[in-house]
Amino acid sequence: MATANDSLNILKHLSFFRIWNLFLLYYSFIISRISKKSIVWGKPFSVSIEPTTACNLSCPQCPSGLKSFKRATGKLDLKVNADLIKSVGKQLFYINYYFQGEPFLHPQFLDLVKEAKKNKIYTATSTNAHFINKKKAEEIVASGLDRLIISIDGTTQKTYQSYRVDGLLEKVIEGSKNLVAAKKELNSATPHLIFQFLVVKPNEHQVDEIFKLAKELNIDEVRLKSAQVYDYVHGNDLIPENEKYARYVKKADGTYKLKAETGNHCWRMWSSCVFTWDAKVVPCCFDKDATIQLGSAINEDFSAIWKSKKYTNFRQQILTGRNKIGICKNCSEGSKVWI
Repeated sequence: MATANDSLNILKHLSFFRIWNLFLLYYSFIISRISKKSIVWGKPFSVSIEPTTACNLSCPQCPSGLKSFKRATGKLDLKVNADLIKSVGKQLFYINYYFQGEPFLHPQFLDLVKEAKKNKIYTATSTNAHFINKKKAEEIVASGLDRLIISIDGTTQKTYQSYRVDGLLEKVIEGSKNLVAAKKELNSATPHLIFQFLVVKPNEHQVDEIFKLAKELNIDEVRLKSAQVYDYVHGNDLIPENEKYARYVKKADGTYKLKAETGNHCWRMWSSCVFTWDAKVVPCCFDKDATIQLGSAINEDFSAIWKSKKYTNFRQQILTGRNKIGICKNCSEGSKVWI
């Protein structure tokens, strides 16, 4: 029922204009794949906007947790957020307020969400839920946030902290309970609450348990996610033993490769883009250090960036030699990310 309510909520945010834009994007994507020539009609249907690079945890495969960024770090300004929403266009349907960092470390995070809701945009974010007390939970529900993904990668403290280093499972459960209570108190169907369980070797034996825990807490949905690891060719302690939970498969010579073959295509390059906290435009969420900057939405008109020669050339490279692009070599496009 809860998943059906979320689907209905998504449909409520659609309009003929937004559907038509999506059609133009997809049709131009198909033509581009066939012709091997970059053609883009329409503007992004969805975007990710980074609230902050700061994080309270130290997850081993995350540059935010490892404090290993080579790019500038900081937090999104409220005016920049409003300007981004305006510049992308009224066809924008979905904003994921997440890239790197913990969103609720941004002191005005919910004001970012409220700005998007003024424009009738479906909003989502992802959190480690360490900062959601009773008052904050009520504020989240009242903000109009549509979807909240809660990272909970273990059902015991030992397994949880094996990946979510410096994290406390009891804080995640407490925050989750506060959100469920706030939704009930305010008689709200949103945000749609999702337990995201990143399946890695230390926790793969607890997959069944996370579904039980979610049911006990009245969480709306559970999603199992396969983990991206940086050094996978010669194996990695995080790769699950059960291959159905892994993005990588062991070859006859003992080395590993991505399950999915990365062909010369990527729908993300037509449908969406990512904005860093300081409004740099990057291709997708795999460019965590913003190594491929396609423009600055502060200094340039976004429409010009979206159709620029630099962006066109990047899409062209995707169509003809994606395997030569660094951020694409460990990409989940075409993989079964959600298990």
